[in-house]
Amino acid sequence: MPALPERMQSGTPHPLGATCDGMGTNFAVFSAHAERIELCLFDPSGKREIARYDLPECTDEVWHGYLPRVRGGTLYGFRAHGPYKPEEGHRFNPHKLLLDPYARLLHGQVRWSDALHGYRVSSSRADLSFDRRDSAAAMPKAVVVDEPMHWTQGNRPHTPWNETVIYETHLKGFTRNLKRIRQHERGTFIALADPYVIDYLVKLGVTAVELLPVHAFLQDRRLTEMKLRNYWGYNTLAFFAPEPAYLAEGALNEIRAAVQALHAAGIEVILDVVYNHTCEGSELGTTMSFRGLDNKSYYRLMPDNPRYCINDTGTGNTVNTAHPRVLQMVMDSLRYWVQTFHVDGFRFDLGVSLGREEHGFDPCSGMFDAMRQDPVLANVKLISEPWDIGPGGYQLGNHPPGFAEWNGKYRDDMRKFWKGDSNMRGTIAGRLQASGDLFDHQRRKPWASVNFLTAHDGFTLEDLVSYNDKHNEANGEDNRDGGNDNESYNYGVEGPTDDPAVRTARDRVKRAMLATLMFSHGTPMLLGGDEFGRSQQGNNNAYCQDNEISWYDWKVATSEAGSELADFVGRLTRLREQHPTLRAKHFLRGDTDVVPGMREVAWFDESGAEMSQEQWGYTEGRLLALRRAQLHGEKRADVTLLMLNATPEMHVFHLPQPGANWRLRCNTADPAGQEVAWSEPTIEVEGRSVVLLTATVRTDNA
Repeated sequence: MPALPERMQSGTPHPLGATCDGMGTNFAVFSAHAERIELCLFDPSGKREIARYDLPECTDEVWHGYLPRVRGGTLYGFRAHGPYKPEEGHRFNPHKLLLDPYARLLHGQVRWSDALHGYRVSSSRADLSFDRRDSAAAMPKAVVVDEPMHWTQGNRPHTPWNETVIYETHLKGFTRNLKRIRQHERGTFIALADPYVIDYLVKLGVTAVELLPVHAFLQDRRLTEMKLRNYWGYNTLAFFAPEPAYLAEGALNEIRAAVQALHAAGIEVILDVVYNHTCEGSELGTTMSFRGLDNKSYYRLMPDNPRYCINDTGTGNTVNTAHPRVLQMVMDSLRYWVQTFHVDGFRFDLGVSLGREEHGFDPCSGMFDAMRQDPVLANVKLISEPWDIGPGGYQLGNHPPGFAEWNGKYRDDMRKFWKGDSNMRGTIAGRLQASGDLFDHQRRKPWASVNFLTAHDGFTLEDLVSYNDKHNEANGEDNRDGGNDNESYNYGVEGPTDDPAVRTARDRVKRAMLATLMFSHGTPMLLGGDEFGRSQQGNNNAYCQDNEISWYDWKVATSEAGSELADFVGRLTRLREQHPTLRAKHFLRGDTDVVPGMREVAWFDESGAEMSQEQWGYTEGRLLALRRAQLHGEKRADVTLLMLNATPEMHVFHLPQPGANWRLRCNTADPAGQEVAWSEPTIEVEGRSVVLLTATVRTDNA
């Protein structure tokens, strides 16, 4: 590094963060309540502080300064001076090195020490005490980024929502055990760009990968001391910087290369993002960034006692997105990932928290309004997890137009139906039709319902049919963590078994559930690994299992059984792509004739008669047929007939009138079966199975 100047120039308050112009770097950081902020520079190892400057100006609550001769690769952090008055919500402590909220690259990892807390951990006064130890040695450092963007093409897939099939996966776990990839690249963005990986996704027929958090996150002290690791990453340390472990060579262009390779294959990239809380935890947590810069602005605090954080997220704190500068930070982060890395969408963890105002959840909150009107975000996919643990925290179907939502009721109801529960037939009908009871308002479309059977949080599909109970002993909490109400069923044996009858039943149900998912209206989301039978050994909360429990077992994936199931999933996605009736653009209400005598949607029992009110009310009904019809080309309609049998026994279904030139396209009881013309008036549907017939019908009866 060249010789540094004695003092900083005034610089500019915009943009926030460290901005290098080739001659020097402008530093800008928000704090409404600080009295003074220092910039600290470090040597390339990050171990020795080599210079310290006061940011010379504060404009509109943004502290800023320009330092000539500071270029890309420089390591830095901040120290904030101000009142330490926890009872008033202020927790300034200049002894703590603070990470820039806009840091775009990190150097080093957190080294756990009590010095990371702003108070003396052992003090009887707890967080009202004050700790004077320097935390710099324990803190990662921000890196000034001056890395050019290299895009050989800029064409995004822009897959229409109604054609979208999402594959939720963990970046590391997906390729950590893939032997064909160089060892140091496994589990990184470079591995995600490998042609073998992309070919695998293409064969599955998925159109988007949804990556669990890739923002830099903290390894929790409790887990570290237990010899476990935060695997999922829902513990954000920096909203602009990627997790360093996901960069094999430490270069941001690795992310661009992965996105570019996926785009070339027609696959979008959606990021799971955590803006509802940070890794600093409750008032008893650490002081690493936001808390030390301006606790009262960045976090929602109890109105009657601002010493304490509002904990609507279950993690100790809740980000105060109602504050304009905090809202700006979230919006700047979203735009950064779209503009710099060309990502195609976001899934918002605990999305209800982002819509909270002082009076509670509001679909017209400032956060939602800002995202909906932003021109950069106008063409990306926005998906909310529609719950948190705060008051009124379950808001499924209540998000504003423009957002899709994880449909937890779809998950629960489909599990109950295929498990054989009573009184599910009417409910399942609604779920097959994109849960119109929840989403058919404000001109929302079926895609707003993100349908899933399993997700990272809970059992895998293999475990869903293999365990009656969770088995989370490896998490070190005496199996108390994780959900108890899983709606799972082991079919007679807990865990793996060689019993052919049990294995047959399990395989039948897996295929039936996967077919139901792909043939339901709405946006299907497949949990990565379900396509080949990935198991987590009954662990339904593997957040801390950065090991073989969570990593994909490619030996299973390439086994005969694994390959057959993956091929079957690929067949399902192709059928969905081929038939518009399986992925409708609009809600079908059954009040329109597409073909004379054939409405756009109609329901039948196994006799071929339309479902009556009495039949809908029959609590033990587990057989159902759904016919859909939709115009597809000039004077032609695409017609599909979906038959579901959730009983253990075979049942004969009579095909409803009017007749059609039916073709058997899918029978989950015979996954390798050939497609054949079907002219018989009846068809046998095996127990725990789905059958799909398709036809092309002229609309003019010619």
